[in-house]
Amino acid sequence: MPASRTTYVPAERLAGWLERFEANQGALQFLPGNEGIRVRAASGAEAELLGPWPADGRPGRGTNDVERLASLAGQARTLGLVLVRRGGYAVGVAREGRLLGSKTGSPNSRRANAADALAATAAEQAAAVFGGATPEYLVFGGDRMLAEQVAGRREFARWAGLPRLRPLDVADPKAAVLAQAARNAASVFVRISLP
Repeated sequence: MPASRTTYVPAERLAGWLERFEANQGALQFLPGNEGIRVRAASGAEAELLGPWPADGRPGRGTNDVERLASLAGQARTLGLVLVRRGGYAVGVAREGRLLGSKTGSPNSRRANAADALAATAAEQAAAVFGGATPEYLVFGGDRMLAEQVAGRREFARWAGLPRLRPLDVADPKAAVLAQAARNAASVFVRISLP
């Protein structure tokens, strides 16, 4: 069974990443992909490269698929981030991989309704942080069930209908994790399979 891993590559580093992949794995063959670019190296290694957001009428520009994907990923779009786990939450608004505003916290309650209280607090804080901005997309991360609870809260209703981007795997929603999530959400997602 092939080993696989994932990474995030900022738009401006995509061409260099592909050059290093080719140097390590051999000549590259570009294959049709459903949502992005598929690359197969002479070694049998493969990489699937997916843009951070859909073209939405703003496709990337360039003379080839790599340039177009990098151009798309390099577009400035505003994201609403909601990271939540039993240990706490982190919410923020980001543009071009940088946080414009954020709030983090941990639950005050250890009772049976702690998850509800955490979802309510995260939704309230997200509403406060998102209120001064206009997110185009939502990015959730952490515990998916808790994230859905946040999305279903009345306080979050104004943003609940926004398009959702790929969810992020996050361990502990702290300020540094939120800052990294903002960078990852605006980068090309790469899934690598090694033979």
